[in-house]
Amino acid sequence: MRGLAKTGRSAGSMELVDVEQPVPEPNEALIEVEYAGLCGSDAGIYAFKSAFERMNVPTIIGHEYTGRIVEIGDEVTKFAVGDRVVERPIRSCGDCYQCEMGQANVCPNKQITGVDHDGAYAGYIAVPEEDLHPVPDDVEPRHAALVEPTAIATRAVIRNSRVKPGDRVLVAGPGPMGVLAAQVADAQGAEVVVAGVGQDTAYRLPLAEELGFPTLNVEADDLETAREEITDDVGYDVVFDTTGHPSGLSMSIDEVRTGGQIVLVGQTGDAMADFTSLVRSEIDLQCTYSAMYEDFERALRLIGSGDVDHETFLDDRFSLLDAEEAFETFLEGETCKPVFDVSVLRE
Repeated sequence: MRGLAKTGRSAGSMELVDVEQPVPEPNEALIEVEYAGLCGSDAGIYAFKSAFERMNVPTIIGHEYTGRIVEIGDEVTKFAVGDRVVERPIRSCGDCYQCEMGQANVCPNKQITGVDHDGAYAGYIAVPEEDLHPVPDDVEPRHAALVEPTAIATRAVIRNSRVKPGDRVLVAGPGPMGVLAAQVADAQGAEVVVAGVGQDTAYRLPLAEELGFPTLNVEADDLETAREEITDDVGYDVVFDTTGHPSGLSMSIDEVRTGGQIVLVGQTGDAMADFTSLVRSEIDLQCTYSAMYEDFERALRLIGSGDVDHETFLDDRFSLLDAEEAFETFLEGETCKPVFDVSVLRE
C-alpha cells in the first residue's frame, strides 16, 4: 500500500512511499482509512518544528481520520468487521500514575499516532481495540474524520473552561482549534468573538464570519475599543488561546477580565508574560490537552445535533497525491481544515 510519510529531518521532506499493509495483532483491528484531516501538528511535522525532532523517519503521518474495520484480531470483542470507527490517537501505557488516575491523555509514556508510529495517511492502519471509538451511522464519513479535533475542543470548552450561557468569550486564533472551540462555546450559550492576524483575513476570519462569529484583526483593529464595546470595558469572561504563538498569551492577559479565565489550547512555546498581574487579578490560567472517551462522545453528539458545523468548516480541495499544496496553503493561512480522501492511496 501507499502512504504519505515524513522522510527527512528538515522542512518539507514528505513523500509517497510503498509499505506493507499492516497485519493486526490479536488485540488490534485493521482499518481501511476513508478520510483524514490535516492538523496543525501535521503541519508542524511538515515544517519539522522542534517538538517533532523525536520522530524516526520515514514515518507515515496523520492522526485525524475515520474508516471501516476490515479485519479483527482474535482478542477483539467490542468491534466487528464493517464497523465505522475513529481513533483516539493518544495511546497510553495504562500502568502509570496518570493512567491509573484517569488522566491517560497526559500519560508520560504515551505514543501518538502519526508521530511515534505510522499514522493514517495510508490505505490501512492497525489499531488496538482500546483506542478505537465507534461512529454512529448518521455522521458522514468526511465529518467523522474531524471527530478527534472536535473532541479536543469539547474538552477545552466543556470540561476545562468555565464558560456559561451569556459569557463573553474571545477565541484567539481562527485556525482549526479556534473555529471548533468557538462553535462549542457558542453551543454552551456564550457570546463568542474570534480574533486573528492579517494573514487570516484571506480565508480563516471570513470562515469564522460565515459560521456566524464577529471577528477582529488584531493587526488592524483597535482591540481596546472593541473590548469596550463588546464587554462594556469589563473584559472577556474567558479567553481561549489557540494561536500556538508566544504572543497569544500576552494578548489573552490584556483581553481577559479581572477574575476571568484564560484557557491555553495551542502550544505557545517559550512565552513571556507578566504573571504578577495574573495573580493580582486572580485570573485562572488553565491548560488543556488532547481528548478522552467522554470528549469524543460529546463531540459526536454536537456533530449530530448540528451545533458543530463541519460542512462549512472542512475543505476538500486537496489531494494526498499532491499534498504539498495543502500543507503550504495551510501554513499560509489560506485554508483551515483540509480533509483528504484517502481512498486514492488504494487505487
